[in-house]
Amino acid sequence: MRGIAGLAIVVAGLAAAGSAHAVEREHQIGLELGVPMLVVQNRSTSTLTGGGFGLHYTYGISDAINLVADGGASLMPIGASSLSTMSNVDVGLAYVLDVLRWVPWGAVELGGYALTGNPVGGTQVLPGAAIALGLDYRFDRSWAAGIVLRQHMLFTDASAFPSFTQGLLRVGYTWGW
Repeated sequence: MRGIAGLAIVVAGLAAAGSAHAVEREHQIGLELGVPMLVVQNRSTSTLTGGGFGLHYTYGISDAINLVADGGASLMPIGASSLSTMSNVDVGLAYVLDVLRWVPWGAVELGGYALTGNPVGGTQVLPGAAIALGLDYRFDRSWAAGIVLRQHMLFTDASAFPSFTQGLLRVGYTWGW
């Protein structure tokens, strides 16, 4: 009799439980702020660091795949009178493990990069790609904050600029759920 009562409670609990909905067709737009690091070959100062900022947008294609787009600018001072900038615009896909308040994700993106300043000899526009790993915390259905680490690879001039990395804090507003 106890077994039947226990089974009835479990069945009633499953029947009454609300269905879990993964986040599809959800939009998010947000701001990013952090530290970039650009490695430049054949320079006495081979690693340039400074400050970076950007915008991001995501759209939930399915419960696990998001369309991602981001753009930003990184400012890297060199000496007292010289400044180098790296601007990027990337678009790609992210795999999202959206099951808890903590949301880990990873993305692969393609995009374009504009390098400007004395260390790069004027302005160069180069194609490239990025791999991103992030962790967001969802405060509620509308707001999230997190961190992201992006490793960028420039296709046409990898020997001159072998590494461009960004570590960013981010905040985003979500709608459409």
